[in-house]
Amino acid sequence: MTELLRVEHLAKSFAAPGGILTVLRDVCFSLTAGEFLAVVGESGSGKSTMLQTIGTLEQADRGTVMLDGENIFDLSPSRQAWLRNRKIGFVYQAHHLIPELTALENVMLPLLVRGDSPADAELRAVDLLQRLHMEARIRHIPARLSGGEAQRVAVARAVATAPKLVLADEPTGNLDEDTAAEVFGLFRELCSNEGTSVVMVTHSMALAASCDRLLRLQHGVLGEDFDKT
Repeated sequence: MTELLRVEHLAKSFAAPGGILTVLRDVCFSLTAGEFLAVVGESGSGKSTMLQTIGTLEQADRGTVMLDGENIFDLSPSRQAWLRNRKIGFVYQAHHLIPELTALENVMLPLLVRGDSPADAELRAVDLLQRLHMEARIRHIPARLSGGEAQRVAVARAVATAPKLVLADEPTGNLDEDTAAEVFGLFRELCSNEGTSVVMVTHSMALAASCDRLLRLQHGVLGEDFDKT
C-alpha cells in the first residue's frame, strides 16, 4: 500500500503556570492510503494537540510530518493553507460552523474556496447532507440545529473536497448511537472508495475496535493498544 502520512519524533510543549507542560514527547506512526486509524487515550493526554499539530494548526517543537511526500513543516503559511483546503479535512469536538451560513453553505464553502463552480459545490454538498439524513435542514443556520445535527454538517464539510487525510477529533461525541454509526460508515466509505485516510480520536472503544488499527497515546508517546475490550 502507498504511504500517505509519516509522523516522526513529533514533540509539543506549552508554557504553563508551573513551568513547561510537555504534551507530546515522541509521536511516531505512519498511515497508508485508505487506512482508518483510531487513537485513544485519557482526557488531557494530548490527542487533540496531536491532530492540530499534524494538521499545521499548531507548530511542533520538533519532528517531521510527511504528507503525500511533503514535509508540511517546511512549507510556507500560504502553502500550508492550500494543503489544509485541498488535502486535509478536519472534524473538531465543537463543530465550528460559520453561524451566518446555512448548513448547505457551510458544506459548500471549502469547495468554493477550492474553485469549484457553485452548481457543482451544491450538488456535492446536498449529496453529503442527504447521506447523513440532513436534507430537511440544509437551509437552516447553525443556531437552528441541534448539537448532533451541527456535528453532522461539520462532518460533511470536512469530507466535501474528498481530502486525502481526515483528522477527526471525537467526531461522534455528540451523536446518538445510530447517527454515530452513519458517520463511521461515511468515513469507512471514503477509505474504501476514495482512498481517504482517517485518523480518528475517539472515546468509543466499540468504534475504535472497528477501525483498521488502534493506537493509544500515553505519556506523550503513541503506541499499539492491546486492550480493546
